[in-house]
Amino acid sequence: MRRSLPAVGRVLGYWRAERRTIFQGWIACTISSVGDLTAGLTLGAITHTLQLLPGLIVLVPAAIGMRGNIFGALGSRLGTAMHSGTFETTWRRNGILYQNAYAVAILSVAVSVLLGVLARTIAVAFGVHTISVADFIAISIVAALISSVVLGAFTIAVAVVGNRRGWDLDSVSAPLVTAAGDIVTLPALFVGTLIVHIAWVTPAVSIVAAVVAVAIVVRGFLTNLPLVRRAVRESIPILALAGAIDIVAGLVIDKRLDKFVTFPALLVLIPPFLEDVGALGGILSSRLASKLHLGAIEPRRFPDAPALLDFSLIFLLGVSVFTLVGVSADLVGRVFGLATPGALRVVGVSLLGGFMATCAAVLLAYYSAAATYRLGLDPDNHGIPIITSSMDLIGAVAIVLALLVFGLG
Repeated sequence: MRRSLPAVGRVLGYWRAERRTIFQGWIACTISSVGDLTAGLTLGAITHTLQLLPGLIVLVPAAIGMRGNIFGALGSRLGTAMHSGTFETTWRRNGILYQNAYAVAILSVAVSVLLGVLARTIAVAFGVHTISVADFIAISIVAALISSVVLGAFTIAVAVVGNRRGWDLDSVSAPLVTAAGDIVTLPALFVGTLIVHIAWVTPAVSIVAAVVAVAIVVRGFLTNLPLVRRAVRESIPILALAGAIDIVAGLVIDKRLDKFVTFPALLVLIPPFLEDVGALGGILSSRLASKLHLGAIEPRRFPDAPALLDFSLIFLLGVSVFTLVGVSADLVGRVFGLATPGALRVVGVSLLGGFMATCAAVLLAYYSAAATYRLGLDPDNHGIPIITSSMDLIGAVAIVLALLVFGLG
């Protein structure tokens, strides 16, 4: 027992030293959780649409996850620029903001088309009956165009305001941006479904979107702007992998869709739960990326003390965040007349699933950051997509396992 005291004291001392960061991260996660309840309520309210368009739920984690991947990575890059002193608020063509905005515009359009193709392909491979690939692409591109404009402006605004007020963008950006992505993307997806019923529209939209996506990706690969070129070249492969993982996460939920339809309050739980799992991993990933760039930690096989202390911050945040998510999902379900299995069960599912997912998140965040850094790649471009997409799948599995433990599977 005596041997453990110095380690405990070191952790408590680190928490005291980082209390501002903890407070900012907790506020950001709390705001994002509450905001994500809007997304969850949207999902709980469109059960009829999910049943009417078979396989649509497969696209949901991928679409909302991809907004977090692209714009979370943008926030991570801007956070690193702040820490390194290169951030500036001008819109010069070769400046930080312009190049990053250009890169995310390319990625948003290209990846949305890719998601439509992947959703149909993977679903068919797993024997799931779905809408057509043209329908998937059309819904995905409409959601991307609507949500990307809003999220782009929001992410840059957070960075500019955070720079002026001295915020730790690594702790604030990931939760806020991913939550905003959930809130905006689900209604945008629903808007996209409205054009599915017009026979000639979805094929036309999907063909135009595919042609434009190819053209702008080629442009991104060949541009003379170094930040754009690197972001596009490094991000496309990892975002494609992230999209595939997210779609498998959607398949996990699709297999249990009847349980979620029986208790729509559990559908309310999904967006804030998955967002917070990804956000906590994103906070850790961003902090580790900044410390790797600054030389504060080394990409070792076993995490050194500063990395382990950052792990402890994530678990501290997780306890309060997942309790809040469970309580809020049950409360929102009751207020809006959505069937719920009971507060204790919903909170229990959230806490147990959150603990399992957080354990995976801290390990994945560290080793993905260390591996990309060792390979000479930018952890800011890879960390957020790897974490958020992987945690969507791991989070989906964790929540299904928690449902089974509490007799809801």
